[in-house]
Amino acid sequence: MSLTPNELAQYLNALVAQNLPLSTMIWGPPGVGKSSVVAQVAAANGLDFVDVRLSQLAPTDLRGLPVAQGTGDGSGVSRWYPPEFLPTSGRGILFLDEVNMAPPTMQGMAQQLILDRKVGSYELPRGWFVWAAGNRKEDRASVFDMPAPLANRFLHLSVRPDFEAFRGYALSKGLHEHVLAFLTFRPELLHRLDTAQPAWPSPRAWEMAARLHRAGLDAAPAIGEATGAEFAAFVRLYEQLPDLESVLSGESREMKLPQEPSVRYAAVVGLAARASGAQQGFHAFSWLADQAGAEWLQLYVATLVSKFQARGELGELVALMAREPRLAELVQGAADLAEG
Repeated sequence: MSLTPNELAQYLNALVAQNLPLSTMIWGPPGVGKSSVVAQVAAANGLDFVDVRLSQLAPTDLRGLPVAQGTGDGSGVSRWYPPEFLPTSGRGILFLDEVNMAPPTMQGMAQQLILDRKVGSYELPRGWFVWAAGNRKEDRASVFDMPAPLANRFLHLSVRPDFEAFRGYALSKGLHEHVLAFLTFRPELLHRLDTAQPAWPSPRAWEMAARLHRAGLDAAPAIGEATGAEFAAFVRLYEQLPDLESVLSGESREMKLPQEPSVRYAAVVGLAARASGAQQGFHAFSWLADQAGAEWLQLYVATLVSKFQARGELGELVALMAREPRLAELVQGAADLAEG
């Protein structure tokens, strides 16, 4: 079952809402956001979140240490003392990350926790979900085969890169508009695995690249030399942009939208990213409506809707829809698409 990050979040939220404590394995390429989605689901449902990197543990790290206990008659028994990171109360998600990077002995140890919800003398409290994640062999990750008995104890979900999901995430996190505009223009570079290079573009890498770019540093160490060079060339196009702040304030009716497609992408996404409310959003829409075709208006509105939804500013959407019937139709269409 292949899902976008948004669809994965919806599926996992449904497991929580229906209280289905079924062990779930999430497959996907590196950097696609598997761990982030699980953490977001935990936060959205008010659940505790324990992230265990199984590949970094030894069997005793999970089962605990045996400690001898005397019985008073000279004999004794050993009791397993579980590790402190395993939960003992409350409700939450126990997330076993990098599960198939762990050697077979560790996977075997985890199998008891996944199947029986206990290991050694430890028992997972009721109200806790056991979810796991791992990379696939085709991603050239250093993974071990998952034993068939262990695999058969999981639900299996696959997550794939998706620009629409990344756009909403990027807008909610305030990632640099240059990154968002570039990926709108070149969405195929959101995720491009290159096993011959140490750095290559992925959603996780782009988030790092945005931080580097905001600091005035080259983004290539995060996304690779080839993608970094293309991104740098795109950023230079911003010198050709019209005064976006004047557009947003409604004071540039005579200003023209550039004809070069890549510059248009930069201008349209830049306007949506910078619009701080319904008034500025409407000014930009009116300016674009006079100069651009329907596809550019749709791109602008889709980006604007993603931003308002990601930030929980639905009132701004309502205010926009009240301004003009054509704008209301585009907003509604973009909102419906975002909700799937």
